[in-house]
Amino acid sequence: MMTPELTALVAALFVQIGTICLAQGQMNRELGPKLNASPRDRMPEFSALLGRLRRAVDNGFEGLGLFAPAVLIVAVSAQSTAITAAAAWIYVAARVLYIPAYAFGWSPWRSVIWTVVVAATVTLLGAALI
Repeated sequence: MMTPELTALVAALFVQIGTICLAQGQMNRELGPKLNASPRDRMPEFSALLGRLRRAVDNGFEGLGLFAPAVLIVAVSAQSTAITAAAAWIYVAARVLYIPAYAFGWSPWRSVIWTVVVAATVTLLGAALI
């Protein structure tokens, strides 16, 4: 049986896949599917929205690079608690909110949401050390 943290990790991966799909869909709308299917050796200028969506994808991978090991450490060390479960799901919820915050330039909310993402990850890591 999966821990709540591992289930949240699966959800976070689905959020990242959804973010990729949003960015790719926007690229198709703006630049056409031919460019999107090409090797993209030369890229035209992106709209603000497309640029932000692509950066949200990159940021999602950066966040997962910290969140996934934190979840795995908690799961492998059998340190799942209500606090770690809540932190994992807060991470997922914050990532969902982060996408429109980045895409639509919600300042300073994007940074506030990012801080919640990092705090949730740090909570998992801290709980693993206790």
